[in-house]
Amino acid sequence: MKTWPKLFRRGPMEWTAIALIGLGFFMLFQPFVLELYSYSFITMLIGTVMFIVVSKFPE
Repeated sequence: MKTWPKLFRRGPMEWTAIALIGLGFFMLFQPFVLELYSYSFITMLIGTVMFIVVSKFPE
């Protein structure tokens, strides 16, 4: 059976998605830069969708 490359397995990709969600929250709650606030929702949305998709990947 052919295995997936180590980079595309569930563990590293889940951590990347979690980091994107956390980055989105940081961008949402920081009071200094309006551009970061403007892109916070899309960043959290991408991280959430990525987490849902990646959770179907093999270990």
